[in-house]
Amino acid sequence: MYSYIKPHKKSPFTKDVILIVTFFSISFFMLFSTYGFLLYKDYKFKKDINMYQKQQQELAINIENMKKSIKSIEEDANFAQKIYTTNGVLKDSIANLFDLVPDHITLSKAQILKNGLILYGVTPNKEVYEYMLEAPLKSIFTKTYTSFFQLENGWLRFVSTNYLDQNSEEYVNEN
Repeated sequence: MYSYIKPHKKSPFTKDVILIVTFFSISFFMLFSTYGFLLYKDYKFKKDINMYQKQQQELAINIENMKKSIKSIEEDANFAQKIYTTNGVLKDSIANLFDLVPDHITLSKAQILKNGLILYGVTPNKEVYEYMLEAPLKSIFTKTYTSFFQLENGWLRFVSTNYLDQNSEEYVNEN
């Protein structure tokens, strides 16, 4: 009433209040965004942890399966190696057996037993057999039995049964 100027409407939003409200609004927005971001990251980390734990369990199962497979393959390889070694020894034994048989004697059949050998064949006479085949067989085997049968052409058919004594085999294996 007594003033010369016309009063202006006063607003509660002065420049200072607007600046403070803007500052606090931005600050709260940043705080809530950071909180939301951290909640999202926490959720993602928990989800990743669960996924990695499942993968770890699957890998542990796969590792156990692989260990079983490796063990099975190693057993098969050992078995194959034993067969290969046995076949090599058998091959050498058969080669030695045929090297042992002289040219005058013809073998018709040979049976290899676990502890022995049975030979079937033809010889011109007993002396050739005794000196050329029976002597080496007696040096290898502990028991040797031979049966002869006369053929029409004068030659003799023989069956030679040769055995290793169990006690002498253990002695050979120990030494």
